[in-house]
Amino acid sequence: MKGGQSYVSCSPSFSNSGDRLLVGSGTSVAIFSTTTALQVSSLDGHTDTVTSVIVVPGSNIVTYCWTSSLDGTIRHWDFSLLKCIKIIDLKLPIFSMVIPSLLSPEEEISEKKHFAYVCMQTGNEKDNRPKLCSAQIRKCNLTDFHKLSTITLKETKKPHPLIVSPCGKFLGIKEKRTLHIWKVPKVDSNSAVSKKISLHHTKTFSVLAFHPTERIVAAGDVTGRILIFRGFGAKNFQENDVLLNRTSMTDEECKPGVRQNDDAESCSTWHWHSDAVNLLSFSSDGVYLYSGGKEGVLVLWQLDTGKKKFLPRIGSPLRYFVDSLDPSFASISCADNQIHILKISSVEIMRSISGIKPPLSSQETCESISSQAAFDRSSGLVAVQTDNYGIQFYSLFANRGLYEVQVCERNYQPVDEVTVVVTMVELSTDGSMMGTVEVKLPEEGIGGLICLKFWDLDSDTKRFSMSTLVYEPHRDAHISAITFHPTCRMAVSTSYGGDFKIWVCREETQQKDQTHRNFSWMCHAVGSYKNKAMRAAAFSADGSVLAVAADTVITLWDHDKNELIAVVGETPSPIGRLIFVGNSEYLLSVSYGSTPQLSVWSMSKLAASWSYRIQIEAVSCALDLSYFAIIALIPKSKERLFKGDGIILVFNATDPIPVASWSVTKVLFV
Repeated sequence: MKGGQSYVSCSPSFSNSGDRLLVGSGTSVAIFSTTTALQVSSLDGHTDTVTSVIVVPGSNIVTYCWTSSLDGTIRHWDFSLLKCIKIIDLKLPIFSMVIPSLLSPEEEISEKKHFAYVCMQTGNEKDNRPKLCSAQIRKCNLTDFHKLSTITLKETKKPHPLIVSPCGKFLGIKEKRTLHIWKVPKVDSNSAVSKKISLHHTKTFSVLAFHPTERIVAAGDVTGRILIFRGFGAKNFQENDVLLNRTSMTDEECKPGVRQNDDAESCSTWHWHSDAVNLLSFSSDGVYLYSGGKEGVLVLWQLDTGKKKFLPRIGSPLRYFVDSLDPSFASISCADNQIHILKISSVEIMRSISGIKPPLSSQETCESISSQAAFDRSSGLVAVQTDNYGIQFYSLFANRGLYEVQVCERNYQPVDEVTVVVTMVELSTDGSMMGTVEVKLPEEGIGGLICLKFWDLDSDTKRFSMSTLVYEPHRDAHISAITFHPTCRMAVSTSYGGDFKIWVCREETQQKDQTHRNFSWMCHAVGSYKNKAMRAAAFSADGSVLAVAADTVITLWDHDKNELIAVVGETPSPIGRLIFVGNSEYLLSVSYGSTPQLSVWSMSKLAASWSYRIQIEAVSCALDLSYFAIIALIPKSKERLFKGDGIILVFNATDPIPVASWSVTKVLFV
């Protein structure tokens, strides 16, 4: 079972019938129904990230597509049969691919050999290892491949996405303050040379798009401006083209807005976005231009007048806009790993494909942020914090987001400075209770606020609602951990300020007309140990013992009497995680810092059983067995030996020798 892939690493593509959306999803292509937004199948075969998905145009029964990947291969598929028809191995990572000949008029396609234009990593001839800072735009014969064309259109310091015009006649990239545009040869071959022009700007370009029928290119920059170049290539691309030019100017005539004698007839500027423009796309009829950026707003510009319409409050920066052959709907891909199916006529979202939300972008803003996800084992859900002040509940079995809980009731604007952060989420064992922590960041050192919230799951709606809000639960100290009692409505919060609090939930008196039970949480007891920072807490499987980490030592408590029972051992670095191993007698501690350590403690002996000096990224224990699993980070010097930068180890708590292991890569990202 696998899941949690990014759905927005490359632009998706609609099937010709419009009932399927093909989405690059890690090393696979996920195929979604546009009617239900549920995944129906996938194309598997690539061994690295898919970077392009291109559906071959045709009638509704045509179900072919081409894909490229960082594994260096181009694959041809029949996605209705989930069958790979052809594999072309270019040996070097492919960052972007377009196939202009597929967009030619139908009567021309059958007569043409198909050539793909790829942006790929440059090889280093000396050690046969890829350069990290160089890329080339090359040509590849898909019909009769023997080797790459010897012609290099462009070499760049880093990869750039390739953009092809809807008619297949032009190809472009943006590189710093320059647009490079090539005219695709009418009869393409390995030796055919493409004509090229460059258009310049005073700011760095961020995106570009071609008009479907006219010689117009739109480009966005990092300041939020949109430049409309009309009549580009009037001198260098002159031919009896189907493309129309609105005007025809001689060299002597004025070319308003055009810089450095660039080959364009005019350039106009629009400005609405407050930050970089990430998305540009013309409507299929060329009447409108769609734009989007960090604000999470889709803007519809009328090309002739510059008038605007808006689809606001999408809630995340926009990345891609893709038209369907059915002009009534399109898709928008967002930075929060969501793809929305858009109804064009009313400019509204009909349904959404929900991937798992990415890690908080404000990780460095607040020191108390916990990246630890919360799990509801009873239903297979994982709860993660989101940038829009919420908690996303993601189904591990269905591999999709189910719903979100809004922790902080305020409008989210991605362009705003971060002022509030949801730093922590924790669920009870049965998934019926949730605790969250939100921090209002101080402004110029003044006015910070910490809030602890308890939530109860409604048995009917299966949604959480807040039952109790506690301001400054540990005075002005940040909360380090929350844990719930396994069998009763009790929770513990610990703080870096040197204390922990035991919270109990009581049912409030119901009014006669009330149908739902109301609960409220209150502080039952407070504990501390030598004013040390209390960094983690855990209940034993039966709930009889509470373990609290006080810096480098473990304190054991009777939570009913709030009495200290024992103090166990000491670790070289502060303990950041405590967890009892199932229903066994063993307690697991994870220390971070300069001398990280994994320690297993025997509660019957109140002593260390065994330990490893190892950096732990994550840990999980079986509920009723003595097994646990860790993800450990591998030092860079050992990565080649372990074939990855991390390793999953499964232990029986009684034995320091792991019972199973798997090498993994990108453990920090996962």
